Amino acid sequence: MSEAGPGSSGNGAPGVAVTAAPRLLNVANALTVARLLLVPVCVGFLAAGGTGYRYIAFAAFAVASMTDLADGELARRRNLITDFGKIADPIADKALTGSALITLSALGDLAWWITIVIVARELAVTALRFWVIRRGVIAASRGGKIKTMLQVIAISLYILPWAVPVEREVLMGAAVAVTLATGIDYTVRAIQLHRAVPHGLASAAQPAGGEPGGALPVDLGATPGPDPADSAIGDSAPSEADSVAPAPAGDSPGGPAGPRRGGRGSS
Repeated sequence: MSEAGPGSSGNGAPGVAVTAAPRLLNVANALTVARLLLVPVCVGFLAAGGTGYRYIAFAAFAVASMTDLADGELARRRNLITDFGKIADPIADKALTGSALITLSALGDLAWWITIVIVARELAVTALRFWVIRRGVIAASRGGKIKTMLQVIAISLYILPWAVPVEREVLMGAAVAVTLATGIDYTVRAIQLHRAVPHGLASAAQPAGGEPGGALPVDLGATPGPDPADSAIGDSAPSEADSVAPAPAGDSPGGPAGPRRGGRGSS
């Protein structure tokens, strides 16, 4: 990270620090790619059947889930947020959980309606993320982190060859309920962001440490200022915690939204 000397940013603007844009090849993006590569490994061993293969499939799923926690945290702490990460991270998340759910349903271990509900919600949220990506990044809520945790635990219990039918059904039911609730919440916040931030303003703005024309990270409905509760759980799930930047000019009449730096995390 480079910074101009006191009183000058190096571009004629006094007192403004200039932060170098993160490189595409960094540890956070490498973890995201590793998670994508682990998806076929998990599916292959899960479909192979047998107790031993189930344990290997669980190991691949567990490691991939841990990278989901690590990449977002590293990206935020080390200012490694890139456009590639903003796009690849949610795709890797959905690919991991979606492929595991589809494989479990194909094997007859999980009801198809559960898989359809969860996968449809995840695809819809991903579409909404891309719909507003030039206007801002919606900070992940605590509900999103709980959703991710419940999904990971429930899927793990279905992958493992353990006789715990009641426990896994209860956890999967809770995961479905929270998945639907957070999906509705994300939809409402995406619509609010789309209406509140004009496309031209978002494209012209440049957050501190961000890239020109990058999205404005916005936590709709939040009071400006750091929220200590956001750091309760790790990314995938970030909250899927981000530092607060000054509100850009041109916010909606309803009051300024609390912008946040960040682009990865649970939703």
